[in-house]
This record gives sequence, C-alpha cells and structure tokens, in this order.
Amino acid sequence: MDVIGPVGAGIAIALENLFPPLPSEVILPMAGLAASRGGFTLFEALFWTTAGSVVGAFVLYGLGAWLGVDRLRAIATRLPLVDAADIDRTIAWFHTHGGAAVFFGRMLPIFRSLISIPAGITRMPLWKFGLLTLAGSLIWNTIFVLAGFLLGENWPLVERYADILQYVVIGVVVLAVAWFLFTRIRARLAAREGRDRTAPEAD
Repeated sequence: MDVIGPVGAGIAIALENLFPPLPSEVILPMAGLAASRGGFTLFEALFWTTAGSVVGAFVLYGLGAWLGVDRLRAIATRLPLVDAADIDRTIAWFHTHGGAAVFFGRMLPIFRSLISIPAGITRMPLWKFGLLTLAGSLIWNTIFVLAGFLLGENWPLVERYADILQYVVIGVVVLAVAWFLFTRIRARLAAREGRDRTAPEAD
C-alpha cells in the first residue's frame, strides 16, 4: 500500500467493482493502516477509494445500459425456467425500489458490484445513480478505512467479520435461487400434468 499510494488504492477498488474476487475488505483497511503510519492522509485514503468505487460502478452501469431491456428479454427466453415476464417483473420492481437497492447494495458483498448493472439496464438517471453510489460507497469505505486506521496491525479482524457477512449474503442468495428453482419446476410440472389430463378429453 505504501508503494501504490492512495491513487493506487482507488484503482484497486475500481477494479474490485469489475472483478469482485478482489477483496475490498482487505484493500480498504490496508489503506487505513497506511494512513495511520503517515504514508498518506486519511482524507486521501477515503477520497481515492470512494472515487474508485464510483468509477467502477459507472463502468458496470454502462455495461447494463449497453445490454438493455430488449437484449435481456431475448437472453431470458433462451434460458431454461426463465421467462421474459420474469425480466419485466424485476425491472418493474427496480423502477420502484431501485434507489434503495443501489444505496444499500453498495454496502453488501457481491451486490456491491452487481447492483450497478440493473441500474444501467433500467437507465436510472445518471445523477441519481451517482449520488446514491457515492453515498453508499462512502459509508462502506469509511467503515473499513477507519477500522484499519484505528486497529493498526490488528486490521485482519475486520476481514474476519466481513467474511461472516459475505457468507450470510451468499447463503441468502443460494436459498433464494433454490426456492426460485423449486417453485418454477413445480409450476412447470403441474402445468404439464394439467395438459396431460385434458389431452384425452380434447380427443
């Protein structure tokens, strides 16, 4: 961190948005630790890492805008167990709750990066997306940078608790996907059985 400096930390956080396996939970506390040692100021650590978060988020927003609703619907029709109507419902939900999703999503592992894509798909106003991303990222970054600044050499404690949060989020996602698959498969089987029962009557 002393070598790459605050600008390098910001670039690393921007890349973390594009490649989620890069752990912001490690980069941010290390930036705070470097600031506590005088490598650069705490303000520089917060400014550049938050700038990196916003830049990375806008790149993914652009990807979502390029993808667009029509392409997403076309992709959905080619996927098993997914319908274009699912996309329409998701987009309608995002139009209603997208602001909260972007703000709070910036403070959740995995969703920190992914939430920018539906914002781009639905063409959330750039100013609104930028402000919400800035606010959510600043809160997340401040927590971890300050933790590294205050904990010093004990900053790995932050990573330990962040891992717990990440496992919880992953667990919730897995359960949600499993429930979706279960209900969708059951509905398809019920519909098929209904068609089989009515087929002889049609003859």
